[in-house]
Amino acid sequence: MIIDGKAISAEVLARAKARAANLPHPPKVVAIVANETAATRSYLSIKASRAAHAGCVLTLVRVPETADTETVRAAAADARADAVIIQLPLPASVNVQAACDAIPEDKDADVLGSAARAAFMRGDTDALLPPVVSAIAEILARAGIEVERKRTVVIGSGYLVGAPSAAWLAQNGAQVTTINQKSGDLAGALSGADIVISGAGSPHLVKPEMLKKGVVLIDAGTSESGGALAGDADPACASVASVFTPVPGGVGPIAVAKLFENATILAERKLSF
Repeated sequence: MIIDGKAISAEVLARAKARAANLPHPPKVVAIVANETAATRSYLSIKASRAAHAGCVLTLVRVPETADTETVRAAAADARADAVIIQLPLPASVNVQAACDAIPEDKDADVLGSAARAAFMRGDTDALLPPVVSAIAEILARAGIEVERKRTVVIGSGYLVGAPSAAWLAQNGAQVTTINQKSGDLAGALSGADIVISGAGSPHLVKPEMLKKGVVLIDAGTSESGGALAGDADPACASVASVFTPVPGGVGPIAVAKLFENATILAERKLSF
């Protein structure tokens, strides 16, 4: 099964829009932008479109590229919105974690601030899932895949993909091994895995011969190869996987949709209080 991320994204956005319609006003999402490149502008344009499809309103707050950490923190802390996101990457002059920590926990739709991330890592019942993790959970649920007791390998331990994915899998009873290119025998680790989630950002790192037949392969890694967007998994891996997410068009679109679903949830919670 090759996952159609665009189709799933559309369904998640429609679901969020139906929830947003029950609110007194569309959920407002503020994006703090401090490093506006051509790639960033393209990504923000996509986010604005997806926000509209989710029944949300995305507003940009621009700060100068020369801004320091405190300037970005102030913009995040002062934003009048149901949800606040900080568009990465930030200028080198800004401490990324310190900036993200200024987002109030009840507005942290990306789950990048330490408070929201700690709640997720503890497995709090009301904690939001980071968008990439929520996308992975959506894919697995739709494919009818239970993670409990499954041998699972997570490639990479980054803050955006690897670490939160490994935590969520462990919380749900999976046998989790985290590995990277330098930490051990990648092919050996992958050979017995029932589920592989990759966030290494290394083009075509995973080859079909490393995998057992029927593996569930979730590729959440993105990088450039020959001027084109590439995933961690060689596309030929689709021939041995029972579930495969292509790059582009797999996890990415669903994660963006999940961001705005999170924003809608936060708007609902604000109303309830």
